[in-house]
This record gives sequence, C-alpha cells and structure tokens, in this order.
Amino acid sequence: VFAAGDPAVKVAGEAGSALDADRLRTFYGLDRPILLQYWTWLAGFAGGDMGRSIYFDTPVAPVLLKAFGVTLRIGALGIVFALALGVPLGIAAAWKPDALLDRVASAVALLGQAIPTFWLALMLVVVFSVQFNLLPASGLDSWRGYVMPTVVLGLYSTPGLLRLTRSGMLEVLSSDYLRTARAMGIALKTILFKYALRNAILPVVSLAAAQFGYILAGSVVVETVFAIDGAGRLAWQSILRSDLAMVQALIVCFSALYI
Repeated sequence: VFAAGDPAVKVAGEAGSALDADRLRTFYGLDRPILLQYWTWLAGFAGGDMGRSIYFDTPVAPVLLKAFGVTLRIGALGIVFALALGVPLGIAAAWKPDALLDRVASAVALLGQAIPTFWLALMLVVVFSVQFNLLPASGLDSWRGYVMPTVVLGLYSTPGLLRLTRSGMLEVLSSDYLRTARAMGIALKTILFKYALRNAILPVVSLAAAQFGYILAGSVVVETVFAIDGAGRLAWQSILRSDLAMVQALIVCFSALYI
C-alpha cells in the first residue's frame, strides 16, 4: 500500500496493463517487504548509491545534484539579501529607539513576518512581470530571473535577523564601556561598527545559519511559483509522481543541510 499511490501504476500509465505494473514493481523492488526495501535503500545510500528514479529512469544522484545547485544559489542570495536588509535596519533602529527609522524597521519586520511567501511571489509576478514587464515571471535564464525569488526568500528571513540585531545592539550600546566611549567623543562609526556590532553580531550569525535552513525548506513554494527547476520543485513533483527513490534522497539531503 502506497500513501501517495502505486508508483508502478503511475509509470505504466493509463495504457499499461496490470501485468506491466507487476513487472515494474519487480524491476524496482517494490514487491518486496517494506523493511527489506528500506534496508536495501539504506545500505546503498551509505555506499553512495541514492537509487534509481522511477520517473526519470536514471540514477537519482545527477538529477539531485543539479537541482540542489539551483536551490543553494537562490538560497544563498536570499540569506545575503536578508542580512543586507535586516542588519543595517537593526543597527539604525537600535541607535535611535522609537525614532522614524525604528518605526520603519518595525514595519518591515511586521510585514516580512505576516505576508505569506506564495502571496508575495504571486504579487511580484503580477506587478513586475505582467504589469510592467520588467522581470521574467519564471526561470533563471538571466540575472533578472533571480531578483524576485531572492526578494521573496530574503524577506522571509529578514524579521528575525532585524529584531535580533536591534536587541543585541541595544544591549551592547547600554553597556558602561560604550557610554564611556561616547563621552570621550569617539566617532559614531567606530562605536557602532568596531565596538557594538562586533559583540552583537554573534547571535545574528547563528540565527542566519538556521534561517538558511528555513529558506531551503521554503524553496518548495518559491520554486513552484517561479517555475524554477530546483530541489524544492523537484521534491513537490516527485511526491506527485510517487518517485520514492527521489523523495527519499531529497528528504535526507534537506535534513543533512539543515542540521
């Protein structure tokens, strides 16, 4: 019994007979006990064999590596965008609490946390692709194709980085040695970036690493909306196709990257 349907029946297609499905089950080992299937897959995976894709009829590894290369690129761009937006806004908000920049930073954090990624992705496509024809609605054929996926993934991680930077900077800026530095007339740039940020940035770096894992997980939605052939979209398509070997390999790789 297969939770997402019988892979052999799906590969055989509507024109295939029950005998064709039985042959496919035997060929891919789907007729064996589930524990034996799992042990065979685990032993092969430990030796570097990720199995054979039922849908593509090729080894899993080349397809997986190509897809993960795309996902890691847009994920890295997304976390860089989040850091480039969240850290400066957090510093500005901490320097003058309750000022205009602090309120702007709070609004950015609130919107970034409240807006669903799939809705934001669709709205960007409507505005920048359909209305103004400035950016491609799908694919990564040029650098412009990376813009909207990067913004969507980056805004997803910005609120946490912004808030942690702000709280860390507020704590450090209220310390005695920095109050002394300001009283001595040391330049604002030196106080903020040489003394305060150096001590406040460590938790932000740790959170950024965790957010990178969230970004990879969130790539399923973004890659589907923008029709990007990455690991997230491959995972979604493999589930629909009941491509068990591909799904298993994707889950292991996503988990390992996150950990």
